[in-house]
Amino acid sequence: MPSLQTFAPRVSRFAAAVAVGAASLAAASPPLSAEPEPPTRIETHCRLDAPRLPAVLAFCAELVVPEDRSRPDGPQLELFVARVPALAAVPKPDPLVLIAGGPGQSAVDLYLQMRRAFEPVRIERDVVLLDQRGTGRSADGFECHLTENAAFDTNEIDELRDAINRCLAELERDPHFFSTEPAVGDLDALREALGVEQWNLYGISYGTRVAQRYAARYPERVRAMILDGVVPVSLPLGPAIATDAQDALDGIFARCAAEPSCAGRYPELPALFDGLRLRLASGPVSIDVSNPTTGRLETRLFSSSDLAGVVRLMSYSSAMASLLPLAIDDAYHGDYTLLAAQVDMLTSDLAAAVNMPMHNSVVCTEDVPFFPPARGHDSSYLGTSVVDALVEICEIWPASPASSDVKQPLEFAGPVLLLSGELDPVTPPRYAAQVVAAGLGNAKHITVPGQGHGIAGIGCAPRLIGRFLETASVDAVDARCLEREPPAPFFLSATGPAP
Repeated sequence: MPSLQTFAPRVSRFAAAVAVGAASLAAASPPLSAEPEPPTRIETHCRLDAPRLPAVLAFCAELVVPEDRSRPDGPQLELFVARVPALAAVPKPDPLVLIAGGPGQSAVDLYLQMRRAFEPVRIERDVVLLDQRGTGRSADGFECHLTENAAFDTNEIDELRDAINRCLAELERDPHFFSTEPAVGDLDALREALGVEQWNLYGISYGTRVAQRYAARYPERVRAMILDGVVPVSLPLGPAIATDAQDALDGIFARCAAEPSCAGRYPELPALFDGLRLRLASGPVSIDVSNPTTGRLETRLFSSSDLAGVVRLMSYSSAMASLLPLAIDDAYHGDYTLLAAQVDMLTSDLAAAVNMPMHNSVVCTEDVPFFPPARGHDSSYLGTSVVDALVEICEIWPASPASSDVKQPLEFAGPVLLLSGELDPVTPPRYAAQVVAAGLGNAKHITVPGQGHGIAGIGCAPRLIGRFLETASVDAVDARCLEREPPAPFFLSATGPAP
């Protein structure tokens, strides 16, 4: 039987890395269950914190589960749980559970980044956060510090094999037990430990896969579900990444061409990008950049893989995409400062946000084994780099065979709200449409023009999510305000967009 244990003795273990510590509150919110709390279900006041993000006061605990469910008396995992209490004195009995993406992102960090999106929900409902096994504050024994800068779409393939072998040598846990299926079992173990009959799910990106698998396993436990940046469970992520990224970039270029101010400032933007790619294909360029800590100029190389990686990551949100025309134009004319700064920032953020061992365990179990055998020439700006890297990793990484139904599309009768950005470079709107067509009979799919990956925090989306969870009805969601939400305007200079 899983148990929730007090978080307090383990605060110091995480304090240096994520600044999570105990904090006192003036008054405690009622527990999720009205039943008396046994000693193994103690929640303690805590402070959730992460670099550059405002702190949140919450209640924390540990969920203790077997590493391998077929060996309940074997090694145990202590998974970090946080409950952000509702504002109401007596919360609704069905909380909202956040499931993070990646694979490998922390649900706690996701909430700290997107808390505004869930404030309407918190009026009446608790928000429950479980750092999935192998992520965030649930990664003890399954962390690898050697690959923090090995974002596989911005590094050379020949560097990966040594890095992966060195990473495996650091692990204290068995990688076979860190894929989606064990995580789904952990989620329901948490529901049982909290005494919750039904709850609501929000999943983003890879988290939408986890949510779908949970709803397939435990449909009676899901009151309503929100899928944001949808990954069909039937789709192996990887082979279409380059095509989808290229389509998103082409859409960004087309949006610039359709806006007179952007088109006038960057009349040949696609040609500039192609010229920049051609130049870097002959070899990296040496550039001088300012060290963000010391302020001193340092010389570094900027390569074609740097360009591909940073353009892909900048395409994820319209706010970052608004810088792309300026960054590409500057680099084409010899100034790589903006692109280089984004490489350093985005790849370091990615390394900090995503636990690579857990990421590898998921993709090597659920994605790479389902790749088509032939990988021909790819003319997109990413080419075959991502797929080649994933295949290389999974030739080494230990993985169990996936369950027989791992690619079975979800059939679910409950209410589901699906959110897509029109220019999402990794989970385009057609993926959500595919999930709806395959087996959702009570769903509403909203596509937001000009936006990228992740919609919950944009415009009126928080209000729509709150309304949806209040009513558990897709008919109550009026999407017109979100469909009219404009993307961020393009920068015409370093000072910003046109006035």
